[in-house]
Amino acid sequence: MPGCGHDHAPPHAKTGKSRVAILISGAGSNMAAIIEAAKAADYPAEIAVVISNNPDAPGLALARAAGIEALAIDHRPFGKERHAHELAIDAALRLRGVEVVVLAGYMRILTAHLVRAWEGRMLNIHPSLLPKYPGLDTHARAIAAGDAEAGCTVHLVTEGVDEGPVLGQARVPVEAEDTAETLAARVRTVEHRLYPETLATFILQRKTRV
Repeated sequence: MPGCGHDHAPPHAKTGKSRVAILISGAGSNMAAIIEAAKAADYPAEIAVVISNNPDAPGLALARAAGIEALAIDHRPFGKERHAHELAIDAALRLRGVEVVVLAGYMRILTAHLVRAWEGRMLNIHPSLLPKYPGLDTHARAIAAGDAEAGCTVHLVTEGVDEGPVLGQARVPVEAEDTAETLAARVRTVEHRLYPETLATFILQRKTRV
């Protein structure tokens, strides 16, 4: 099937659900929200694998507790060979018949190789209302600018940092007493709703195009 990231679907891929991989580096709270949503019979995705560049990421244990294969592909043995590390990730994705890749707190900047390999099939969530505040320190920047609203954005991953097409956004008010920490906590709550919903919509729309 064109554009599915594999040549031969394994037997367990014949569920009618798209096979999704989640890449994490830490606690994986957005990962957990997607795993929970995917338990529903009518959710259009199944979580095929969780992969972390950090063997100590707490999210790996959470995924295994949910019965999902969780792999650590540590970037450190690869040294500066970022491309080689990504080749190992790419091989693991394709071996498992993955169709869509979700970045959920994955803290490595991707090279053009992996981005191009999964172009149009890799999603990320960013804690701002893009195109405002790409990069880091988004909540502090929103407060410093006097913004009335903050929020989060799910977008397709492209070679530019946080520049891909927007798939969905959720907004929260910035309160007068907010700190970067309190605003981050409130945004995180809406992230956990937005990401599973946007992923489901993306997959359903993709199925109509394939």
